[in-house]
Amino acid sequence: MQGVKDNVAVLILAAGLGTRMKSDRAKVLHDILGEPMIIYVTKTAASIAGENVVIVVGHQAEIVRKTVSKELDASFALQEKQLGTGHAVMCGLPYLLEKIENVVILCGDVPLLTPGTIMALVDSHEKGKNHITVLAVEVEDPTGYGRMVVEDNQSVAKIVEEADASAEEKDIRIINSGVYCVQKEFLQYSLGEIKADNKQKELYLTDIIEVGKRDKKRVCMVIGDDPSEIIGVNSIDDLKEAEKLMKKRIGKTT
Repeated sequence: MQGVKDNVAVLILAAGLGTRMKSDRAKVLHDILGEPMIIYVTKTAASIAGENVVIVVGHQAEIVRKTVSKELDASFALQEKQLGTGHAVMCGLPYLLEKIENVVILCGDVPLLTPGTIMALVDSHEKGKNHITVLAVEVEDPTGYGRMVVEDNQSVAKIVEEADASAEEKDIRIINSGVYCVQKEFLQYSLGEIKADNKQKELYLTDIIEVGKRDKKRVCMVIGDDPSEIIGVNSIDDLKEAEKLMKKRIGKTT
């Protein structure tokens, strides 16, 4: 498969129910143009990592597993309790092959991300010999997203979730996409260092940034060209918007 990198794995977080979808179905199983949104994400992942794809499942785990397995020979990790993104990644770590050097982390409810954007993230990460590289985008309205707090040299100081952001931090328009490329050894170490000392009492994956800064590691970001690629589907309105954008994209390429 062209473009596949043997030393890279993709870990997809797909355990959530998605209560705002007003449905009993797991969020990632909702259709976009007749195909479950998780399939768009897994196809993109496979274009980068081949069969080195691990999907963290939770709600309706068996249905998600069967749906994905029709398209891809992936590995599945079960997150029995949803205790945050950091915890979800912990659940997936044991399924990574020994040869893997870098791990791309994606969300199963972000179906518009393209292989080109992920490959640019991985290339920047590898060329810079970074420990963590975050995909960020600049948007007009950052409401609801984690803000990228950047130092003078443009390295990432931290990512602040909206619930924990100060008034000044809420004005930042460069946001976290929730997509990362992380050196595997550092990922394993840093997840053991984070704590659930936030308003949600969850383990935030974003806290590995502060671990990296504390330990003087290379923590950088890549700003994506198209903010629409990182739209997360959290509601029926989001689903309609994603479907509209996907239809437009397919119209351009056919």
